[in-house]
Amino acid sequence: MISRRAITFGIPALLLTACAGGGGVSPSAEPEYRAVPNSGYDAWVAAFKGRAAGRGISQSTIDAAFRGAGYLPLVVERDRNQTEFTRTLEDYLAIAASPERVSTGKAMLRRYGSTLSAIQGRYGVEPQVVTAIWGLESRYGEQRGSVPVISAVSTLAYDGRRGAFFEQQLMAALRILQRGDISPERMTGSWAGAMGHTQFIPTSFEAYAVDFTGDGRRDIWSDDPTDALASAAAYLSRSGWRAGQPWGVEVRVPAGVSTSGRRRPSQWAALGVRPAAGGSIPDYGSATIIRPGGRGPAFMIFHNFTVISRYNNATNYVIGVGHLSDRLVGGAPIQGDFPPDSKGMTIDDRRELQERLTARGFDTAGADGVIGSKTVAAISAYQQSAGLPVTGEPSLDLLNRLR
Repeated sequence: MISRRAITFGIPALLLTACAGGGGVSPSAEPEYRAVPNSGYDAWVAAFKGRAAGRGISQSTIDAAFRGAGYLPLVVERDRNQTEFTRTLEDYLAIAASPERVSTGKAMLRRYGSTLSAIQGRYGVEPQVVTAIWGLESRYGEQRGSVPVISAVSTLAYDGRRGAFFEQQLMAALRILQRGDISPERMTGSWAGAMGHTQFIPTSFEAYAVDFTGDGRRDIWSDDPTDALASAAAYLSRSGWRAGQPWGVEVRVPAGVSTSGRRRPSQWAALGVRPAAGGSIPDYGSATIIRPGGRGPAFMIFHNFTVISRYNNATNYVIGVGHLSDRLVGGAPIQGDFPPDSKGMTIDDRRELQERLTARGFDTAGADGVIGSKTVAAISAYQQSAGLPVTGEPSLDLLNRLR
C-alpha cells in the first residue's frame, strides 16, 4: 500500500519474483534470514522495550514478541542495496498479466466466488479487482513472505535508513500481537515487514485490516485468504472506491490531439478519442488520458485509478491491477503497440531470443520476453561459449547469430 511503497519495493516499486525472464510482481522466494549476535542491536532493543511499555504494550507481549527475535544482517543489506529497477509498462504487464497469472486468477475467482461476492456486498469492490491485487501482491497467496516481522522491523529500526518509520511499524506490530490477531511465530512477511496475502505493513494493518470471518482475529496470514481479501477491499472502499466504474479504458488517440486536461468521455469522443476495443465509453465522470513512457498504448483513466494508486502509487502497478482485473473477467489484452526497446528489440524479438538460447542449452527458464537475471545469465554463458565479449546484454545482432 502507499505507505508501504515509500520503502521502495520495485514491481513496484515491486517485490520482484523469479519468472521466465527473471522478473516478477510479488515477493520472491526468501533467502535464509539468520539472526546474528549484535550488541548494539541488543542495547537498542532494551531501550525500545521501555518505550513500548510506556505506550501501553504489556510486558508479556514484549517478552513474547522478542523471544527468539534477533538482528538480521541480510535485511539491512536488502535495505541498503535496493536497485532502482524500473521496468517498462510492456514488461510489467507481461509479468502482471501473464497467461499463468490470468488463468490462476480465474481459478481463484471461481474457487472463492461466494466469499468474494460477500466481500463485494459489504465493501462494494468487485471480486476481480480484489483478486488482481491478491495476484500482484503475493501471487494469490503463494508468496506471502517468511521473514519474522519483529526481527525484520526491529533490525531496520535500529540499523536502517528510516529508523523512525520502522520503529513506528514495530510499535504497531506489538499492538497487533497484543490484540491477539496473530502469534509472534506466525507474524511473518517480507524483509521490510509487509505481511500476508495482501502485503500490509503493520500500520496499514491497524488502519484497514478486518475480521471478515468473525473469529475475533484479523488473520491475513492464514492459508484461508478471506480476511486478507476483505481487508484489501476495505482499504479500497475507505479510499473512495466507486462500485460499477472502471479504473480506466485503453483508447486510441488521433494524431495531433492533445491529451492534456480533464474531459468527460463524450468530450474526448468529440475530439476523436475512441476505445481501443471499439464501441463507446459511458459517462463515468471527468477523465484524463495518460500514455506511460510517452509512447505506446494510451489509457483514459477515472476516479478508481486514483483509488488503486492509494494502495500503491506506481503507475505501472495501478495499470497492472486494472488490466489484470479486466482480463480475469474476459477483457482483451492490450491492443496498442509498444515501441521497440532501447536496443531496437520488440517483446517478440526478446521472446525469440529466450527460446533460441534455451534451445541451445542456455536455459532462460521460460520465454516471456522480459529480460531478467536468468536471461542475462544465459546470454553471458552463451557469449562465453562462443568466444564473444561477455556483456549479458540482449541485442538484434545476438538474435541474428542464434537464428
